[in-house]
Amino acid sequence: MVEPQTANRRPLSETLPGTWRLDSRIDVDASGARRPEPSLGEDPVALLIYDRAGHFAAQFMKRDRSVLAPDAATSGPNNSRAIGGYDAYFGAYSIDDAAGTVTQTLSAALSAEHVGATLTRAMTVEGDRLVIEIDTAHADGTPVRRTLSWTRVG
Repeated sequence: MVEPQTANRRPLSETLPGTWRLDSRIDVDASGARRPEPSLGEDPVALLIYDRAGHFAAQFMKRDRSVLAPDAATSGPNNSRAIGGYDAYFGAYSIDDAAGTVTQTLSAALSAEHVGATLTRAMTVEGDRLVIEIDTAHADGTPVRRTLSWTRVG
């Protein structure tokens, strides 16, 4: 679980801005069993950008799109929906340093129903590693905890 900002860490507002490459996207259920999400999988190609002016952009693509990826009818809570093995959205963000959370308001999104959505995620940055945790649901409705691990590339 992501820990809120502590006195020993620099604030998220100082450490988050930059460009991040996704290393893994792991979903686990309450028993700890892995539950890969079918539309993007556990190792999509992804890039996440947070600038210092409060803008962000995210793009995710299923690594192997040679096999059609299923479109989810809906997305889980606090999550957007991939279409054809691809997801993208951008907008504005704000940081709650004390809580260790980032709230994103989507100005645009690949899935039309997410335009204007607000998504809040727990995040920690240690050096060039970013970890994001989201409570959401698997395609079959089972609650899962998604952990996204990123490396700073810019």
